Amino acid sequence: MAKQVKKTKEYRKPGHFNNQQPASSDAAVARPTTKIDSQENKSNPMILISVGLVVCLALFTYYHLLTMFQMKDLSDALPMPDQRIFGYTVADIEALRGAMDSDAVGQLNYLHKTAGFLFPMFTAVFSMLLFIRWIPNRQTRWLAWLAPLGFAVADIWENFAIDALFNHDLSAGAVLLASILTTVRWALLIITAGLVVGLGAVRANRGLKRKMLAIREGTS
Repeated sequence: MAKQVKKTKEYRKPGHFNNQQPASSDAAVARPTTKIDSQENKSNPMILISVGLVVCLALFTYYHLLTMFQMKDLSDALPMPDQRIFGYTVADIEALRGAMDSDAVGQLNYLHKTAGFLFPMFTAVFSMLLFIRWIPNRQTRWLAWLAPLGFAVADIWENFAIDALFNHDLSAGAVLLASILTTVRWALLIITAGLVVGLGAVRANRGLKRKMLAIREGTS
């Protein structure tokens, strides 16, 4: 008679199953994490830049649309030199000097040293950071940087030039210099704002086109 062989069941420990998991599953799990991390690294600078641009807009509103208009109460409703986009003459400054007392002049100097300094600096820094993110070509980026850099230099220089018109003897050359700086800084500010808005519109248009293309490919 043939001998009966008793079959035994082989039980494996749970650790055996863990060791047999394919390495590809680990790689598959790691890949989405890497993509998420890269997306977060790309989005974090844009969040900072966006907040900075919002601060610039708030400073512009406070400086030009609020405090400078309030200065008319101290100058017999005459606008400050900073607000005269197309410049001013010696007669305009003489009228302001006659209407403003020492307290009003001191208030104007204080605005120039605070919001008048922070606004151009913030605008230049965050605009240049935005151009780094949105303009890949180095030469084009340098050209775009000229507008915010020039605006910051002209604006701060203009503040000192205007203060000198009220604190020193008045001359036609000093008035002409301050007037030119005022017109130039407004022109450079408009160019800078136009670049930011224009580049944002182009990128938004490209993103919309990509989404529309992805939707069409998904439905086809």
